[in-house]
Amino acid sequence: MARELTNNQRLFLEYLFGEAEGDATKAKRMAGYSDNYPTSAVVESVKEEIIEHTRLYLSRNGAKAAMRLVGVLDNPLALGTKEVLVAAKDVLDRIGVVKTEKVDINTNGIFILPKKDEDDD
Repeated sequence: MARELTNNQRLFLEYLFGEAEGDATKAKRMAGYSDNYPTSAVVESVKEEIIEHTRLYLSRNGAKAAMRLVGVLDNPLALGTKEVLVAAKDVLDRIGVVKTEKVDINTNGIFILPKKDEDDD
């Protein structure tokens, strides 16, 4: 169950993931906190909500990462392709869209176990 946030805390989160573009000090000011109030105290008071908002933010941008990843196929020689691939892969990994690896374990061999010692009974 979500806990009740103050108006300033709600505004802080809104600005942090919006107009302040992740700048906690800027978001704190925009939310109406005093300049004398420590930014670390604001962040500490909503740290769980910041983590959840971060997950949602990355999820919202998952489609963009996928589009950029596939866009490299159309223009593989564009400047910054390597960086785009790394960034897109990182975002997709963090939201749980991971490359699947198929391991084939077909064997037709015989496995011989060593003789059981009588002391092991």
